[in-house]
Amino acid sequence: QADVDKAVKAARKAFELGSTWRTMDASERGRLLNKLADLVERDRLILATMETIDGGKLFSTAYLMDLGACIKTLRYCAGWADKIHGRTVPMDGNFFTFTRHEPIGVCGQIIPWNFPLVMFIWKIAPALCCGNTVVVKPAEQTPLSALYMGSLIKEAGFPPGVVNIVPGFGPTAGAAISHHMDIDKVAFTGSTEVGKLIKEAAGKSNLKRVTLELGGKSPNIIFADADLDAAVEFAHIGLFYHQGQCCIAGSRIFVEEPIYDEFVRRSIERAKKYTLGDPLKPGVQQGPQIDKEQYKKILELIESGKKEGAKLECGGGPWGDKGYFIQPTVFSNVTDDMRIAKEEV
Repeated sequence: QADVDKAVKAARKAFELGSTWRTMDASERGRLLNKLADLVERDRLILATMETIDGGKLFSTAYLMDLGACIKTLRYCAGWADKIHGRTVPMDGNFFTFTRHEPIGVCGQIIPWNFPLVMFIWKIAPALCCGNTVVVKPAEQTPLSALYMGSLIKEAGFPPGVVNIVPGFGPTAGAAISHHMDIDKVAFTGSTEVGKLIKEAAGKSNLKRVTLELGGKSPNIIFADADLDAAVEFAHIGLFYHQGQCCIAGSRIFVEEPIYDEFVRRSIERAKKYTLGDPLKPGVQQGPQIDKEQYKKILELIESGKKEGAKLECGGGPWGDKGYFIQPTVFSNVTDDMRIAKEEV
Protein backbone atom coordinates (compact mmCIF):
# COMPACT_ATOMS: atom_id res chain seq x y z
CA GLN A 1 0.00 0.00 0.00
CA ALA A 2 2.78 2.45 0.92
CA ASP A 3 4.59 1.81 -2.37
CA VAL A 4 1.40 2.36 -4.37
CA ASP A 5 0.64 5.54 -2.42
CA LYS A 6 4.11 6.86 -3.18
CA ALA A 7 3.75 6.03 -6.89
CA VAL A 8 0.30 7.64 -7.11
CA LYS A 9 1.58 10.77 -5.38
CA ALA A 10 4.39 11.02 -7.94
CA ALA A 11 1.97 10.44 -10.83
CA ARG A 12 -0.44 13.07 -9.50
CA LYS A 13 2.34 15.61 -9.11
CA ALA A 14 3.48 14.96 -12.70
CA PHE A 15 -0.11 15.48 -13.88
CA GLU A 16 -0.69 18.80 -12.09
CA LEU A 17 -1.57 21.83 -14.18
CA GLY A 18 1.59 23.70 -15.02
CA SER A 19 3.81 20.62 -14.72
CA THR A 20 6.41 19.80 -17.35
CA TRP A 21 4.23 16.95 -18.65
CA ARG A 22 0.97 18.94 -18.78
CA THR A 23 2.57 21.90 -20.55
CA MET A 24 4.51 19.73 -22.99
CA ASP A 25 3.55 20.09 -26.64
CA ALA A 26 1.68 17.04 -27.93
CA SER A 27 4.25 16.56 -30.68
CA GLU A 28 6.94 16.33 -27.98
CA ARG A 29 5.00 13.48 -26.33
CA GLY A 30 5.08 11.79 -29.71
CA ARG A 31 8.82 12.37 -29.98
CA LEU A 32 9.38 10.76 -26.58
CA LEU A 33 7.32 7.71 -27.57
CA ASN A 34 9.31 7.39 -30.79
CA LYS A 35 12.54 7.69 -28.79
CA LEU A 36 11.30 4.90 -26.51
CA ALA A 37 10.55 2.79 -29.60
CA ASP A 38 14.13 3.40 -30.76
CA LEU A 39 15.48 2.19 -27.41
CA VAL A 40 13.27 -0.91 -27.41
CA GLU A 41 14.51 -1.67 -30.92
CA ARG A 42 18.10 -1.17 -29.78
CA ASP A 43 17.63 -3.54 -26.81
CA ARG A 44 15.33 -5.98 -28.57
CA LEU A 45 17.63 -8.95 -27.93
CA ILE A 46 17.88 -8.18 -24.21
CA LEU A 47 14.13 -7.74 -23.78
CA ALA A 48 13.26 -10.90 -25.73
CA THR A 49 15.73 -12.90 -23.65
CA MET A 50 14.17 -11.51 -20.47
CA GLU A 51 10.71 -12.56 -21.62
CA THR A 52 11.94 -16.09 -22.26
CA ILE A 53 13.86 -16.45 -19.00
CA ASP A 54 11.09 -14.87 -16.93
CA GLY A 55 8.03 -16.55 -18.45
CA GLY A 56 9.14 -19.53 -20.54
CA LYS A 57 7.99 -18.00 -23.83
CA LEU A 58 9.78 -19.21 -26.95
CA PHE A 59 12.62 -16.82 -27.73
CA SER A 60 11.65 -16.72 -31.41
CA THR A 61 8.11 -15.71 -30.47
CA ALA A 62 9.29 -13.06 -28.03
CA TYR A 63 11.84 -11.58 -30.44
CA LEU A 64 9.81 -11.63 -33.65
CA MET A 65 6.21 -11.24 -32.53
CA ASP A 66 6.13 -9.65 -29.09
CA LEU A 67 8.95 -7.16 -29.56
CA GLY A 68 7.75 -6.41 -33.08
CA ALA A 69 4.28 -5.59 -31.75
CA CYS A 70 5.76 -3.42 -28.98
CA ILE A 71 7.80 -1.30 -31.37
CA LYS A 72 4.90 -0.85 -33.80
CA THR A 73 2.52 0.09 -30.98
CA LEU A 74 4.88 2.74 -29.63
CA ARG A 75 5.35 4.25 -33.09
CA TYR A 76 1.62 4.13 -33.84
CA CYS A 77 0.75 5.95 -30.62
CA ALA A 78 3.59 8.40 -31.19
CA GLY A 79 1.97 9.33 -34.47
CA TRP A 80 -1.38 9.95 -32.80
CA ALA A 81 -0.09 12.25 -30.06
CA ASP A 82 -0.54 15.54 -31.97
CA LYS A 83 -3.61 14.43 -33.92
CA ILE A 84 -6.13 14.18 -31.07
CA HIS A 85 -8.33 17.13 -31.99
CA GLY A 86 -11.64 18.52 -30.87
CA ARG A 87 -14.31 19.95 -33.18
CA THR A 88 -16.24 23.16 -33.65
CA VAL A 89 -20.01 22.70 -33.57
CA PRO A 90 -22.41 25.04 -35.48
CA MET A 91 -25.06 26.49 -33.13
CA ASP A 92 -27.95 28.94 -33.35
CA GLY A 93 -27.27 32.33 -31.83
CA ASN A 94 -24.16 34.23 -30.86
CA PHE A 95 -22.18 31.25 -29.58
CA PHE A 96 -18.84 29.67 -30.36
CA THR A 97 -19.13 25.98 -29.47
CA PHE A 98 -16.31 23.48 -29.51
CA THR A 99 -15.21 20.17 -28.04
CA ARG A 100 -11.76 19.26 -26.74
CA HIS A 101 -10.17 16.04 -25.57
CA GLU A 102 -8.42 16.05 -22.23
CA PRO A 103 -6.38 13.33 -20.49
CA ILE A 104 -8.14 11.31 -17.80
CA GLY A 105 -5.43 11.71 -15.17
CA VAL A 106 -3.62 9.05 -13.18
CA CYS A 107 -4.13 5.60 -14.71
CA GLY A 108 -3.50 2.38 -12.81
CA GLN A 109 -2.45 -0.46 -15.10
CA ILE A 110 -2.26 -4.10 -14.03
CA ILE A 111 -0.31 -6.39 -16.36
CA PRO A 112 -0.70 -10.19 -16.83
CA TRP A 113 2.11 -12.74 -16.85
CA ASN A 114 1.45 -14.28 -20.27
CA PHE A 115 2.34 -11.18 -22.34
CA PRO A 116 4.25 -9.03 -19.84
CA LEU A 117 6.02 -6.71 -22.25
CA VAL A 118 3.31 -6.52 -24.93
CA MET A 119 0.64 -5.67 -22.37
CA PHE A 120 2.94 -3.18 -20.66
CA ILE A 121 3.37 -1.31 -23.96
CA TRP A 122 -0.28 -1.70 -25.00
CA LYS A 123 -1.33 -0.04 -21.76
CA ILE A 124 1.22 2.73 -21.31
CA ALA A 125 1.56 3.87 -24.94
CA PRO A 126 -2.05 5.06 -25.50
CA ALA A 127 -2.18 6.55 -22.00
CA LEU A 128 1.03 8.55 -22.49
CA CYS A 129 0.04 9.52 -26.02
CA CYS A 130 -3.05 11.23 -24.57
CA GLY A 131 -1.14 12.98 -21.78
CA ASN A 132 -1.97 10.78 -18.80
CA THR A 133 0.40 9.57 -16.10
CA VAL A 134 0.54 5.91 -15.10
CA VAL A 135 1.13 3.56 -12.19
CA VAL A 136 1.95 0.10 -13.53
CA LYS A 137 1.93 -3.18 -11.63
CA PRO A 138 3.62 -6.00 -13.56
CA ALA A 139 2.66 -9.59 -12.75
CA GLU A 140 4.59 -11.03 -9.83
CA GLN A 141 5.68 -13.97 -12.04
CA THR A 142 7.17 -11.78 -14.79
CA PRO A 143 8.40 -8.38 -13.56
CA LEU A 144 11.79 -8.21 -15.30
CA SER A 145 10.88 -6.64 -18.65
CA ALA A 146 8.71 -3.96 -17.00
CA LEU A 147 11.55 -2.99 -14.68
CA TYR A 148 13.96 -2.84 -17.62
CA MET A 149 11.45 -0.67 -19.48
CA GLY A 150 11.58 1.72 -16.54
CA SER A 151 15.26 2.35 -17.27
CA LEU A 152 14.50 2.92 -20.96
CA ILE A 153 11.66 5.32 -20.13
CA LYS A 154 14.07 7.35 -18.02
CA GLU A 155 16.70 7.23 -20.78
CA ALA A 156 14.14 8.40 -23.35
CA GLY A 157 13.60 11.58 -21.32
CA PHE A 158 10.09 11.25 -19.90
CA PRO A 159 9.66 13.63 -16.94
CA PRO A 160 9.84 12.15 -13.42
CA GLY A 161 6.58 10.71 -12.14
CA VAL A 162 4.97 10.18 -15.55
CA VAL A 163 5.57 6.40 -15.46
CA ASN A 164 5.76 4.61 -12.11
CA ILE A 165 6.36 0.84 -11.88
CA VAL A 166 5.36 -1.00 -8.70
CA PRO A 167 6.12 -4.74 -8.58
CA GLY A 168 3.94 -6.69 -6.20
CA PHE A 169 1.26 -9.32 -5.70
CA GLY A 170 -2.32 -8.98 -6.88
CA PRO A 171 -4.02 -9.10 -3.46
CA THR A 172 -1.73 -6.34 -2.15
CA ALA A 173 -0.37 -4.03 -4.86
CA GLY A 174 -3.15 -4.81 -7.35
CA ALA A 175 -5.87 -4.30 -4.76
CA ALA A 176 -4.27 -1.05 -3.60
CA ILE A 177 -4.41 0.30 -7.16
CA SER A 178 -8.02 -0.82 -7.65
CA HIS A 179 -9.20 0.77 -4.39
CA HIS A 180 -7.08 3.93 -4.56
CA MET A 181 -9.06 7.14 -4.23
CA ASP A 182 -6.60 9.20 -6.30
CA ILE A 183 -6.41 6.92 -9.34
CA ASP A 184 -8.79 8.04 -12.09
CA LYS A 185 -8.84 4.88 -14.19
CA VAL A 186 -7.67 1.29 -13.90
CA ALA A 187 -6.95 -1.05 -16.82
CA PHE A 188 -6.57 -4.77 -16.17
CA THR A 189 -5.83 -7.81 -18.29
CA GLY A 190 -6.24 -11.18 -16.59
CA SER A 191 -8.78 -13.60 -15.20
CA THR A 192 -12.53 -13.00 -15.10
CA GLU A 193 -12.53 -13.68 -11.36
CA VAL A 194 -10.04 -10.91 -10.63
CA GLY A 195 -11.72 -8.60 -13.14
CA LYS A 196 -14.92 -8.78 -11.08
CA LEU A 197 -12.99 -7.82 -7.94
CA ILE A 198 -11.44 -4.81 -9.70
CA LYS A 199 -14.82 -3.64 -10.98
CA GLU A 200 -16.23 -3.96 -7.48
CA ALA A 201 -13.28 -2.08 -5.97
CA ALA A 202 -13.72 0.77 -8.45
CA GLY A 203 -17.38 1.06 -7.49
CA LYS A 204 -16.65 1.04 -3.77
CA SER A 205 -13.88 3.64 -4.00
CA ASN A 206 -14.12 6.68 -6.28
CA LEU A 207 -16.08 5.22 -9.21
CA LYS A 208 -12.91 5.27 -11.29
CA ARG A 209 -13.21 4.24 -14.92
CA VAL A 210 -12.39 0.61 -15.62
CA THR A 211 -11.19 -1.22 -18.73
CA LEU A 212 -11.09 -5.01 -18.48
CA GLU A 213 -9.71 -7.62 -20.87
CA LEU A 214 -10.59 -10.93 -19.29
CA GLY A 215 -10.45 -14.67 -19.98
CA GLY A 216 -12.02 -16.61 -22.80
CA LYS A 217 -12.69 -20.06 -24.18
CA SER A 218 -12.36 -19.32 -27.86
CA PRO A 219 -13.80 -21.88 -30.29
CA ASN A 220 -12.63 -22.72 -33.79
CA ILE A 221 -15.29 -23.93 -36.23
CA ILE A 222 -14.12 -26.22 -39.04
CA PHE A 223 -16.55 -26.90 -41.90
CA ALA A 224 -16.43 -29.87 -44.25
CA ASP A 225 -15.23 -27.80 -47.23
CA ALA A 226 -12.20 -26.42 -45.36
CA ASP A 227 -8.60 -27.01 -46.39
CA LEU A 228 -8.02 -29.71 -43.80
CA ASP A 229 -4.23 -29.42 -43.62
CA ALA A 230 -4.44 -25.66 -43.10
CA ALA A 231 -7.28 -26.03 -40.60
CA VAL A 232 -5.32 -28.50 -38.48
CA GLU A 233 -2.17 -26.40 -38.58
CA PHE A 234 -3.82 -23.12 -37.65
CA ALA A 235 -5.99 -24.77 -35.00
CA HIS A 236 -2.82 -26.09 -33.37
CA ILE A 237 -1.08 -22.72 -33.58
CA GLY A 238 -4.16 -21.11 -32.05
CA LEU A 239 -4.09 -23.45 -29.08
CA PHE A 240 -0.47 -24.34 -28.42
CA TYR A 241 0.89 -20.81 -28.95
CA HIS A 242 2.71 -19.94 -25.70
CA GLN A 243 1.75 -23.31 -24.20
CA GLY A 244 -1.97 -22.47 -24.42
CA GLN A 245 -1.53 -19.57 -22.00
CA CYS A 246 -3.44 -16.97 -23.98
CA CYS A 247 -6.89 -15.47 -23.37
CA ILE A 248 -7.82 -16.14 -27.01
CA ALA A 249 -6.33 -19.65 -27.17
CA GLY A 250 -8.48 -21.80 -29.47
CA SER A 251 -8.95 -24.52 -26.90
CA ARG A 252 -12.32 -25.69 -28.29
CA ILE A 253 -12.75 -26.98 -31.82
CA PHE A 254 -16.13 -27.68 -33.43
CA VAL A 255 -15.72 -29.88 -36.50
CA GLU A 256 -18.44 -30.67 -39.04
CA GLU A 257 -19.34 -34.36 -38.82
CA PRO A 258 -18.24 -35.57 -42.31
CA ILE A 259 -14.60 -34.61 -41.60
CA TYR A 260 -14.54 -35.13 -37.82
CA ASP A 261 -12.65 -38.43 -37.69
CA GLU A 262 -10.05 -37.32 -40.22
CA PHE A 263 -9.55 -34.00 -38.43
CA VAL A 264 -8.99 -35.81 -35.14
CA ARG A 265 -6.52 -38.21 -36.76
CA ARG A 266 -4.47 -35.40 -38.29
CA SER A 267 -4.61 -33.41 -35.05
CA ILE A 268 -3.12 -36.34 -33.16
CA GLU A 269 -0.33 -36.67 -35.73
CA ARG A 270 0.41 -32.95 -35.51
CA ALA A 271 0.44 -32.88 -31.70
CA LYS A 272 2.89 -35.78 -31.54
CA LYS A 273 5.37 -33.87 -33.72
CA TYR A 274 5.82 -30.98 -31.29
CA THR A 275 9.36 -30.44 -30.02
CA LEU A 276 9.43 -29.55 -26.32
CA GLY A 277 12.41 -28.16 -24.45
CA ASP A 278 14.44 -25.08 -23.55
CA PRO A 279 12.58 -22.09 -25.06
CA LEU A 280 15.89 -20.32 -25.70
CA LYS A 281 17.00 -23.03 -28.14
CA PRO A 282 16.24 -22.85 -31.88
CA GLY A 283 13.78 -25.45 -33.13
CA VAL A 284 11.92 -25.86 -29.84
CA GLN A 285 8.17 -25.44 -30.38
CA GLN A 286 6.83 -25.63 -26.82
CA GLY A 287 8.33 -24.43 -23.55
CA PRO A 288 7.24 -24.86 -19.93
CA GLN A 289 4.13 -23.53 -18.22
CA ILE A 290 4.61 -20.31 -16.30
CA ASP A 291 4.80 -21.84 -12.80
CA LYS A 292 3.84 -24.78 -10.61
CA GLU A 293 0.35 -23.43 -9.97
CA GLN A 294 -0.48 -23.24 -13.69
CA TYR A 295 1.17 -26.63 -14.28
CA LYS A 296 -0.98 -28.30 -11.62
CA LYS A 297 -4.12 -26.53 -12.85
CA ILE A 298 -3.69 -27.87 -16.39
CA LEU A 299 -2.93 -31.42 -15.25
CA GLU A 300 -6.02 -31.28 -13.04
CA LEU A 301 -8.13 -30.12 -16.00
CA ILE A 302 -6.79 -33.02 -18.06
CA GLU A 303 -7.79 -35.44 -15.29
CA SER A 304 -11.27 -33.92 -15.20
CA GLY A 305 -11.62 -34.56 -18.94
CA LYS A 306 -10.79 -38.23 -18.45
CA LYS A 307 -13.22 -38.59 -15.54
CA GLU A 308 -16.07 -36.81 -17.35
CA GLY A 309 -15.89 -39.14 -20.34
CA ALA A 310 -13.84 -37.36 -23.00
CA LYS A 311 -11.52 -39.59 -25.01
CA LEU A 312 -7.83 -38.83 -24.47
CA GLU A 313 -6.23 -39.20 -27.90
CA CYS A 314 -2.65 -38.21 -27.05
CA GLY A 315 -0.58 -36.51 -24.38
CA GLY A 316 -2.28 -36.10 -21.05
CA GLY A 317 0.64 -35.86 -18.65
CA PRO A 318 3.97 -34.26 -17.74
CA TRP A 319 6.88 -34.25 -20.17
CA GLY A 320 10.45 -34.87 -19.06
CA ASP A 321 11.83 -34.94 -15.54
CA LYS A 322 12.67 -31.24 -15.13
CA GLY A 323 10.53 -28.12 -15.35
CA TYR A 324 6.80 -27.58 -15.73
CA PHE A 325 6.37 -29.17 -19.15
CA ILE A 326 3.10 -30.79 -20.25
CA GLN A 327 2.68 -33.01 -23.29
CA PRO A 328 0.57 -31.56 -26.14
CA THR A 329 -2.84 -33.05 -25.39
CA VAL A 330 -5.81 -33.80 -27.63
CA PHE A 331 -9.27 -34.92 -26.48
CA SER A 332 -12.15 -36.07 -28.68
CA ASN A 333 -15.82 -36.76 -27.89
CA VAL A 334 -15.99 -33.68 -25.68
CA THR A 335 -19.40 -32.32 -24.66
CA ASP A 336 -20.29 -28.75 -23.73
CA ASP A 337 -20.91 -29.56 -20.07
CA MET A 338 -17.36 -30.80 -19.44
CA ARG A 339 -14.88 -28.60 -17.58
CA ILE A 340 -12.33 -28.84 -20.40
CA ALA A 341 -14.95 -27.29 -22.70
CA LYS A 342 -15.75 -24.44 -20.31
CA GLU A 343 -12.67 -23.46 -18.31
CA GLU A 344 -9.82 -21.39 -19.67
CA VAL A 345 -6.40 -23.04 -19.81
